[in-house]
Amino acid sequence: MKAPLGRRATAAAIGGALLALVAGPLPGASAAGRTGQAGRAVQAAEADTPDGKSGLVMVLDSSGSMADDDGTGQTRMASARAAVGTVVDALPDGFPTGLRVYGADEPKGCTDTRLVKTVEPLDRAGIKQAVAAVQPKGDTPIGLSLKKAAADLPKPASGTIGTRTILLISDGEDNCGSPQPCEVAEQLSQQGVGLRIDTVGFQVRSAARQQLECVAKTGVGRYYDAPDAKALARQLQRSAQLSADGYRFSGRPVEGALRRDAAPALVPGQYLDTIGPGEKRYYAVDLDAESTVDFSATAVPQPGAAVDTLDVLRTSIAYGTDSACETSTEHFFQKEGATPLTSAVARIPSEKGTGGCDRAGRYWLVVERQSKKGSDAARWPLELTYATERPLPKGVTPAQSQPEYGAGDKDARLPTGDPRDVTGGTGFNDAQQIGQGVWRDKVLPSQTLWYRVPVGWGQQLRYDVEFANEPTVDGSSSVWSYGATQVFTPGRAPVGGGTGEFNPQTVYNGRPTALEMGTVPVAWTNRHESNPNVVPVHSKGAFYIAVTLGAKAAEIAENPQIGVVLRVAVMGDELSGPQHDAPSPAKKADKQGDSAAREDSEAAAGAGWSGTATAAAAGCAVVLIVGLVLVLVRRTRRSA
Repeated sequence: MKAPLGRRATAAAIGGALLALVAGPLPGASAAGRTGQAGRAVQAAEADTPDGKSGLVMVLDSSGSMADDDGTGQTRMASARAAVGTVVDALPDGFPTGLRVYGADEPKGCTDTRLVKTVEPLDRAGIKQAVAAVQPKGDTPIGLSLKKAAADLPKPASGTIGTRTILLISDGEDNCGSPQPCEVAEQLSQQGVGLRIDTVGFQVRSAARQQLECVAKTGVGRYYDAPDAKALARQLQRSAQLSADGYRFSGRPVEGALRRDAAPALVPGQYLDTIGPGEKRYYAVDLDAESTVDFSATAVPQPGAAVDTLDVLRTSIAYGTDSACETSTEHFFQKEGATPLTSAVARIPSEKGTGGCDRAGRYWLVVERQSKKGSDAARWPLELTYATERPLPKGVTPAQSQPEYGAGDKDARLPTGDPRDVTGGTGFNDAQQIGQGVWRDKVLPSQTLWYRVPVGWGQQLRYDVEFANEPTVDGSSSVWSYGATQVFTPGRAPVGGGTGEFNPQTVYNGRPTALEMGTVPVAWTNRHESNPNVVPVHSKGAFYIAVTLGAKAAEIAENPQIGVVLRVAVMGDELSGPQHDAPSPAKKADKQGDSAAREDSEAAAGAGWSGTATAAAAGCAVVLIVGLVLVLVRRTRRSA
C-alpha cells in the first residue's frame, strides 16, 4: 500500500500567529431573524425537546443600575426588555426557553434571584410579560444566579448530547462576593457535556467586562460586548440562535477505553462518546483481509469556546502492540474559538496484499485529543463513524485513478445567476442537500453550516464560498476575523486543502471575500494513490460542505447574521459504476433541450450581491500570506 504523504508539520506556529494578528472584531444581521435560521432551529427543537437535552435560560440583570439612562433617553432595563423580545421572536417555535432575574425584588440582598419563567417550550408572550413586569432595584448576585440557572435547565436524558445555554446579560460586576462567578462557571463546566455560559456586557466598564469575560471563558462560552441598545439586541440574538442551532448528533452511545485491552468491540455503524483533554480512546474492531475500512471522529466543542491554534484531534487505526496502519492529525489553525473538528483515516489493503495492515484480525480505532494550556478543558462530544467496503468482484477491473483536478481546478468556471435561498444544517446528520447552482444562506459568528452534494463515479465537486459585503459596527474594516470551508468525502474524510489546489481559510473584515474548494474526480483506484487529497475520494455518495465564520465576526458585523453564497458545480459525466469502461447514462434534457444545470450557469448575476471575487482583492496581501502558510501546514497523515 502506498503511504500518504506526511503534511501539516511545517510552519504551524507561523500560521497561528498570522491568523492571530489578522483576527479582530466583525459585522451583523436583521433584528427579527429569518425564515431559514428559524427553520433550522425548529428542526433542532423538534428533535431535542422530547428528551429534554437542549434549552436556554436567560439571566437578566435587574439591579439598580439598570434603571440608569442608556444614552438614548430610555433606561437600560427598557432596552433590555426590547432586546429580550427580539430574541424570543427570532427563536423557533417550541425551543425550550426560560428567564431568571436578579436584583428585582429587594433594594438590597445577595439572595435576590428568581426564575420568572420556567424553561419550557417557547412561550413568547409569557416571557415578554414576565420581563415587562421586572423593575430594577437591588444588588448583583451573579455567582448565585448562575448556580441556580444551571439547575433551571432540563437535565439531558441518558446517552444524549445537546446544547444547554445560560445567557447572562449584565451591566456590571457581582457585588456580593460569594460564590464567585468565575468559580461557579468553572465548576459548572466540569459537571457534564453540553453546558455553556455566554455573557453579554451591556455598557460595562473594564472590571465588569473582565469578570464577564472570565465567566464566559471558564463557562465554555463566549463574551459579547454591547455598548448600546442595538448591539445588545444583535448579541443576544447571536447567542440564543447558536444554542437553538446546536450540532444535531446521531449514534449509539459507546464508551471508549483508555487502554487497548479494555476497548469495547464495535461493528460498522455510528456512535457517540466524549473525550477530555489529553485523553486517548480505544475501540476494538475485527477486520478481514480484503475490506477497506473508513473511520472518522468529529469532535464538537461548544461554538467559540477557547482553543489554541495547534490543539489536536488525531485518529488512527492500530494493530499489534505499537503499530498503526494510518494516522491523521487535524488542528483548528485559529485562536478565535472552537468549531467542529473532524479527523478521519482509512485502512486500505495494498494492491499486492503484502502490507502490514492486510492481515485479518483484531485492530483498534483510536481517537486522541491534545490541548494547550488555557484551551477549553471541558469534555467534547465525539461522533464516530466506522464503515467497511468489500473489494470489487473478481474479474472486475476498476477505472484508472484520477489524481488530478483537471477541469475542476481553482480556475474552473462555476454557475452564476440569482441565488436560491437554502438553510444549511447543523452537522453531518442534517446537512441540507444541494446540487449544481447558486445558493444563498446566512451564518452567525462561531457557526458552521453544513450541506451535502451527491457526487457519482467519475464526477468531482467544485465550489466557491462568498462572504457578503456587510455594514460594520464602526463603519470601517479595521478588525479582522476569518471565513473557512472544508469538503468531506462520504466517509467524512476532509480533503481539498493544504498543499493541494485550494486553501481552506480567508480573512474577513466585513468586505466581500471568497474561497475556492473542490475534490478530484471520484475513482475506486484513488485509494492506492499517495496524495492525501486523492486517497479518500474513492467512493461515490454524499460529499459534505462545511462553511464557518470566525467568532470575532461578532465584533465586526452590524447585523446578527452574515450573508454567504455558494456556487456549486458537479463536474463530469456520472459513470454507471467504478469499473473500467463503465458507461455514462444519457443526460436528461429540459424542455429547451439543455441540461437542467445549465439554467443556473447562464442566468444573469444579481440578487443584490456584490462581485466578491473582485472585491476580495482588497485584502489580497494578507490573504496571500495566510494562504501560503496554510499551504505548508494542512494535514499530517502517516502510514506505518
